[in-house]
Amino acid sequence: MSLPDRIDGPLAAWVMRQRWFASKARAVAAVNVLERVQLSEDPPLALELVEARFHSGTHELYQLLPGEGEAGVRILARLLGDEAQIAGVSFHGGLEPTGDVRAMGAEQSNSSIVFGEQQVLKLFRRVEPGVNPELEMLRFLSARGFEAVAKLTGWYDISGELMQATLGIMQEFVPDAHDGWQRALDDPIGVLARLPELGAATGQMHSVLASDPTDSAFAPEEPSTEALSLLTATIDEQIEQVFLDLRPGTPGLEPILGRGEEVRDRLQLMSHVGVGGRLIRHHGDYHLGQTMLGDKGWTILDFEGEPARSLLDRRRKRSPLRDVAGMLRSFAYAASAAELLRGAPAPAGWEEQAREGFLEAYLETVDQSLLPAGRPATDKLLAIFELEKAVYELRYELNNRPGWVPIPVAGIARLLQEEVPT
Repeated sequence: MSLPDRIDGPLAAWVMRQRWFASKARAVAAVNVLERVQLSEDPPLALELVEARFHSGTHELYQLLPGEGEAGVRILARLLGDEAQIAGVSFHGGLEPTGDVRAMGAEQSNSSIVFGEQQVLKLFRRVEPGVNPELEMLRFLSARGFEAVAKLTGWYDISGELMQATLGIMQEFVPDAHDGWQRALDDPIGVLARLPELGAATGQMHSVLASDPTDSAFAPEEPSTEALSLLTATIDEQIEQVFLDLRPGTPGLEPILGRGEEVRDRLQLMSHVGVGGRLIRHHGDYHLGQTMLGDKGWTILDFEGEPARSLLDRRRKRSPLRDVAGMLRSFAYAASAAELLRGAPAPAGWEEQAREGFLEAYLETVDQSLLPAGRPATDKLLAIFELEKAVYELRYELNNRPGWVPIPVAGIARLLQEEVPT
């Protein structure tokens, strides 16, 4: 890809058109290049940190690579292999990826390039100060032999007066594996049989993430009563706001219209769980789309956390059940999306069987000290996280995909019908 003329007007227009630009709905005041590092003269490749500043006074920072293209990414590969250092940009790993180059899938919030079907280089487009959680998590898991991830093989970062930040990572490429979400839609029965494996891998992941009390970034922490109260208050506020915005007549809302207080009362009942378990580093944005399924089993991907959250928030320790809730909600989406996207309903009882197979294997595998004592307390806390996720989903679907509103509505309605464990 190549950029237009390097002046503010064309640069701003180009940046705002990109899929990875996170604030398309906001009014941009200016787009400026804050730092430029020439990585190569022949062929030319530069690294630029570009600031998008908004009228509110806030800003976002993005990584651009003018001169990017096959020649440009091969330069990045060589620099990684050489462990080069250029004007504050450092390359780590010592393993140069080789072979044919191709972009991986549609460009999303980042850009990924595959080398020789053996390694993949992910360029972080939006940049924040500090170590990117994906680098931190992969480095930790890879060093401890956790097999259900694509092994970290390199990364590059920048350090200077402007900031210290991770710019990209390189991992082993997982051949002959397919996106877990697509597999669930294409072969729901086949995936159903493999979900206990995913539950076990998730339990192992959480156990490994909690395994080193000497590493302050990963050492498990004891939750406080105040932390649970804050979580409940935050979700309560989200519920109140979402239900205030619900409009009668909106298709799909009927099962929960006028039931905001009932939902909040249910949250309060569930929150009487007591303090238990531990807080750990976790995936943070866990769903079927963050997994790959191949002949050798499941691979867990994309440890950045939710893109809309700050880097500091994404590194915060939380209950591992938050990840579990995200995956359980993903099963609800897969069951409903089968008809929306494939024109055929999921097999009868698929979501319930998916939940049971995944959850039972998870609970059998995970370090029990990470969970509240006893299954009823675990179920209560898990239900709180599922409610949080479903309320978030409802707001998202109302704003972006009205046809999908019935999916989170069904999740909220089910939580209202279920008996609260005692």
